[in-house]
This record gives sequence, structure tokens and C-alpha cells, in this order.
Amino acid sequence: MLPLPANQAPCPCQSGKSFEHCCAPLIDGSRLAPDAQALMRSRYTAYCLQHDEYLLATWHPETRPENLEWEVPAVKWIGLQVRRFLPLDSEHAQVEFVARCRIGGRAQRLHELSRFVNDGGQWYYVDGEMIG
Repeated sequence: MLPLPANQAPCPCQSGKSFEHCCAPLIDGSRLAPDAQALMRSRYTAYCLQHDEYLLATWHPETRPENLEWEVPAVKWIGLQVRRFLPLDSEHAQVEFVARCRIGGRAQRLHELSRFVNDGGQWYYVDGEMIG
């Protein structure tokens, strides 16, 4: 796991808020994500920080891998754009996003439509469909 950003540093999810007032309380477990978009943003931040415990804890048990292996050369996440947040009902939602990264110095982008489910008051990532 990489070190956490300073509390007043901009949040890696690019919400415009400080890390302390955005993803930190979700990642440290002091607060649950209020909706699927907040969970998706916090998961992006967790990928930036290689915080596999949080990623696994917020992955739905039916689709969660046993562990995460970080790619070598390391992926450097450099940007997130939420294109669409679509609450389907009180327990299901979708988030379309584009995440940009560098792998071995080469720019890449991940465009995904992710599915989320709320189980017992906690949002979980279920799976995603690559777009483009």
C-alpha cells in the first residue's frame, strides 16, 4: 500500500474536495459510501494508493477475487472523469467513468460502465463492462 495523501491534499478522485473531506473517511472505514458514485470515486482513490484491503472489502462477495496483484511496471493513475451516475433503484446503480493512467510511461484509458449493489446499507462494486 502506498502512503495516504496529506489530509488537505486534493483527493485523487478529482472531486475538487480535499482527501480528508472526500475519500479518506470511506477508505479508513469511519463512514460508508452514501451512493454508488461515492464508492466508485473512493475505489479509484484506493487503486491510486494500492489499498487492496479497501478494494476487496468493497467488492461484492459473488464477484470478488481472492486477492489483488499489482501490475509491474506499476500503474500510475492520473485522472478520473465520471461521465454518468445512474441510480436504478434503492439497491442498484451504474456509474460510467473514464480513468486515465500511465503504464511504463505510456498513456492508457479505461472506459467502463460499472454495476453496484447496496446490500444491508453498504454499496459494493459488482462488475463492469468495458466501453470502446
